[in-house]
Amino acid sequence: MTSPEPKAYLSSLPLYVPGATRGAGEDPVVKLSSNESALGPSPNAIKAYQEYGNSLQRYPDTNCNFLRDALAEHHRLHPSRILCGNGSDQIVDSLTRLFAGDGDEVVFCEYGFLRFKLGAIACGATPVAAPEVNGTASVDALIAAVTERTKVVLLANPNNPTGTYISKTELTRLCAALPSEVLLVLDSAYAEFVFAENYSAGIEFVEDAGNVVMTRTFSKAYGLAGLRLGWAYGPTKIIEVFNRARLPFPVSGAAQAAGVAALHDEEYLQEVITHNTRALHWVADRARKLGVPPLPSVTNFNTCKVGESGSSLALAALEFLASRNILVRPLEPYGLDNYLRVTVGLDRENEKFIDALGTFLNAEAARG
Repeated sequence: MTSPEPKAYLSSLPLYVPGATRGAGEDPVVKLSSNESALGPSPNAIKAYQEYGNSLQRYPDTNCNFLRDALAEHHRLHPSRILCGNGSDQIVDSLTRLFAGDGDEVVFCEYGFLRFKLGAIACGATPVAAPEVNGTASVDALIAAVTERTKVVLLANPNNPTGTYISKTELTRLCAALPSEVLLVLDSAYAEFVFAENYSAGIEFVEDAGNVVMTRTFSKAYGLAGLRLGWAYGPTKIIEVFNRARLPFPVSGAAQAAGVAALHDEEYLQEVITHNTRALHWVADRARKLGVPPLPSVTNFNTCKVGESGSSLALAALEFLASRNILVRPLEPYGLDNYLRVTVGLDRENEKFIDALGTFLNAEAARG
């Protein structure tokens, strides 16, 4: 008996595996595997979400007008050039599908977000990974990877899973080198955590060019990962095409309400950022002292080098931590088999992670 057959190239599409959620047994876990907010969402966002329960019989605003107006006011942007979606990864994926297809190429960094590669394969395009230098995107490599078949360049800045970023100067060089017909998507999911003077989330590049889109998320600093809420700022022509192709109701009403409330609670956002900045450096400092140095991160996670490539020490550490109900992210799928990505948690969670990792490393050293 015959059955419907999907497009042939989908047979090679790997399944995206998110961060672990379950540990050993039924005891509570320390979940440091998904770059979620340590402090959670603003109480105001929780209240807005709960109050929206009285309107669940109504369809949400298809254009996310109140949310777009709030974003425009907060970031001093024009609301007509903002679109909202079911998480920024959904927006990036949709942009890839809109502008690339069979026979085209999609360029991204060697250790870029895994969904970039999967999204390219899913639309029939060829994924092209540009080499990085010391865990950081190389503009020279990205430019060299662009050919006449390139339709989209995807750049997470800061990058996940490395936590590194490239400067505004390097972004300027990249934008100037790309052909005007190639779409550059700047995924700035971690922008709220970056305070380096030479960093740009991408707003000025969108305003200066017709082929640049910046995407952002409410999942990280705003702690709304469970609601799936992201947004993008781009040229009018691209925003209009996106809106014509999207589904009628891309964002739930509850997510829109919580997003507006989160944006207005700037005091709470500062609490989140203050905690993250302090805790990020605390974990990094102690990881270095344990001999597992992290890459230089400006995000809400540390990517720690555990042994040498091929040594299996990182895998052993991962399993030991999981046995203690401490969940971190293995990076073998990214080609970083000797690295573990560790989200910034609450102070007690960070301390538990460092203590357990120290116990493991001391035992390994004693074993010789």
